[in-house]
Amino acid sequence: MKASSNPVSLPPLPPNYAKALELIDDAHKEDPKQTTTAPLMPYELHYAQKMTRWLAARCPDAAPVLQLACRAQHFRRWEIPRSSYPMTRAGYLTWRAKLKAQCAEQVATLLASSPAIQPPLPEEDVARVAALMRKEGLGKGGGTGADAETQVLEDVACLVFLDDQFEDFKTREGIDEDKIVGILRKTWGKMSDRGRQLALGMDLSDRARALVLKALEEE
Repeated sequence: MKASSNPVSLPPLPPNYAKALELIDDAHKEDPKQTTTAPLMPYELHYAQKMTRWLAARCPDAAPVLQLACRAQHFRRWEIPRSSYPMTRAGYLTWRAKLKAQCAEQVATLLASSPAIQPPLPEEDVARVAALMRKEGLGKGGGTGADAETQVLEDVACLVFLDDQFEDFKTREGIDEDKIVGILRKTWGKMSDRGRQLALGMDLSDRARALVLKALEEE
């Protein structure tokens, strides 16, 4: 799937922020899980690159803190496997909350303490990256009072799910069509109008598009 035939780029990062992004990617490279299609690479590096590509489509003028937060969204995610919590809805929510908190804390520590980042990032920017990763200020679909940058990050995460994970997800054993449609409706409800526009513009398979349209019909 793709966002557009015309790639969009993000503003260049200042050298110290670019170094921070490089260090984040160094951590992604330690992911033991690999992609199964070319180019072969650690899966979380692949995911992070997808986050950046969709951020460029969703918010081409994204500030450095938002660029770092999107790139670090799954920071060292493999350290807390889903199987470490009960395979229930409550277990899933607990796992997700733990992931968000730990990822944000680890990234904040990296950004604040690495001697390779010179000059050091301002404390308020480190705190902002962590807050974005925790998705603070997130409102439903970017509604009144929502943090605009947090909503962008949420849109990007949803777009990456639809782009990179949905095709495999919908073929998993034990997941029927009704459950898939329900997940799509929940995903749609998290997104802003702009995020939804980008989702509808994706190059989806016929089956995936039919499921998306069914989910929207049942809203």
